[in-house]
Amino acid sequence: MLHILNKENTLLNKFIAEIRDKEIQKDSMRFRRNLERIGEVTAYEISKTLRYGVQTVETPLGSADVYLPSDRIVIATILRAGLPFHQGFLNYFDDAQNAFVSAYRKSTKDGKFTVKVEYISCGDLTGKTLLLVDPMLATGSSLVLAYEALCERGGEPAHTHIAAVIGSEQGVDYAQRHLPKNNTTIWCGAVDEELTSRSYIVPGIGDAGDLAYGEKL
Repeated sequence: MLHILNKENTLLNKFIAEIRDKEIQKDSMRFRRNLERIGEVTAYEISKTLRYGVQTVETPLGSADVYLPSDRIVIATILRAGLPFHQGFLNYFDDAQNAFVSAYRKSTKDGKFTVKVEYISCGDLTGKTLLLVDPMLATGSSLVLAYEALCERGGEPAHTHIAAVIGSEQGVDYAQRHLPKNNTTIWCGAVDEELTSRSYIVPGIGDAGDLAYGEKL
């Protein structure tokens, strides 16, 4: 299942507009905060689809029955661009377990690249709800590799939510074809049509990691 969030009139569209704006992008702190805010909005939307159970809370004057999420949440992200986006989810799912994947593009002389996974930190994922969050869903290959690496290390989650700020049509299609169809949901703030030969989304936002933390060598 695919949810494209900017198709509705919500405040999310303001945050997406700001991370796209090349002038506003010059303020890296604001860029990181906007990624965080988009993470918060997306976390709220995902929370509507979780399982809930009733619990009783004691107040100073009595007791109240409340419905609280019963899913065991694991938030995973791909370093480094995913960190502020990840923080937005953690702000809302503040008791969640966390996991991290280090992946990078290894380029060749002809301009092509392969994705390499270097490092994984995660606990047991078996039967839990995995939120795999990364700002850009370009080709989809790094995200699928990250998912496979997490499952190899931590076991199979009961359900996986893929969350991206900006996706390409090609990346979304790749993820839908290579991730389990019966228990995967994809959430994108926006989906753009074009993907360049160097796998940059157009209009996109540019390099999210560089915009958040400075250019890398």
